[in-house]
Amino acid sequence: QVQLVESGGGSVQSGGSLTLSCARSGNTNRLRLMGWFRQAPGKEREAVASVRSDADIRLYADSVKDRFRISRDNANDVLYLQMNNLQPDDSAMYYCATGPWRAKPTLRESHYDTWGPGAQVTVSA
Repeated sequence: QVQLVESGGGSVQSGGSLTLSCARSGNTNRLRLMGWFRQAPGKEREAVASVRSDADIRLYADSVKDRFRISRDNANDVLYLQMNNLQPDDSAMYYCATGPWRAKPTLRESHYDTWGPGAQVTVSA
């Protein structure tokens, strides 16, 4: 059974940066798709970024493109989300997720079957 645990959340001022980490443990052999999602209070969860863990192929939501970068360290089973130029609208609980291998990364939530507990990111104006 795979487990995911996020870390690196916190509070930052507008224009600042944060890097989230997601540590994977357990049986990860079959899991190749990794992604980040977020959910703000009163809003639906939305996709942020996705990466195919065995190839350098990434996909971003339009709202974070050119500001966020998803990367992974397969040797240590860690997924990262580097967030730059953060804005108050980026404030949310951020979730790491993983799912069965796919040829292309995807932002569709239904393709992910394992989720972390989340890490809070708060951006003040």
